[in-house]
Parts: sequence; structure tokens; C-alpha cells
Amino acid sequence: MNAWLLLAIAIIFEVIGTSLLKMSDGFARWGIGMGSIFCYWICFAFLALAIKTIPVGIAYAVWAGFGITIITLIGWLVFKQGLSTAQIGCIALIAIGAIGLNLMTPVEGEAAHRVGTGASPE
Repeated sequence: MNAWLLLAIAIIFEVIGTSLLKMSDGFARWGIGMGSIFCYWICFAFLALAIKTIPVGIAYAVWAGFGITIITLIGWLVFKQGLSTAQIGCIALIAIGAIGLNLMTPVEGEAAHRVGTGASPE
């Protein structure tokens, strides 16, 4: 399976897990809290598979960037949490960085031809 798809699945489960964590009311609603833990478990399983191919720093930055952006949107739309103009601008910069890293990082099999990897082209 494509490493970027694995990372996207990890991001989806991280966002669901974080949303459930909010809904659990500090684990007062333990069933929902357990759902959150389960989603995080799935998230980290897919993240572990993704970083077998994507450099860990890039994968983590993309995972965190998209996760922050999406959960902020969910917080605003679903949980009715307010955002200032400055906060929206900062979240936009995070999203731009995550998209940029995604677009500039080679996909599977291309990493060996990048400068600084220690591998020489054949």
C-alpha cells in the first residue's frame, strides 16, 4: 500500500481519536474514552507502517500539521470553539507547511535518488 495513503489513514484515525477524547469529557464517559484509545492505536499502527518509507521527520510533520488543521476545523464547526483571525492565520501556515512537505517529498522508491541520503544512483 502507498505510504502516503497509510499516513492519510493514520491522520483520519488520529482526528477521530482526538474528537472522541473531547467527547469523553476527560474520560468521565469511559466508553467514548476507550474508543479514543482504540483510534489512537489504529493511528499509530498506520503511522508506523508509513514511516517505513517516508522519512520520520517528514511523516510526523505532515501527520501533525494535517491533524492540527482538521481538528481545529472540527473544534470550530462541531464543538463551537471560537478562533481569532491570528489563530486562523497560524493554522493556515501549519496547513501550508504540511501540504508543502507532502508535495516535495518523493514517494516510495524515489528516496534513494535524493541528495544527502547516502545512496548513489545506479
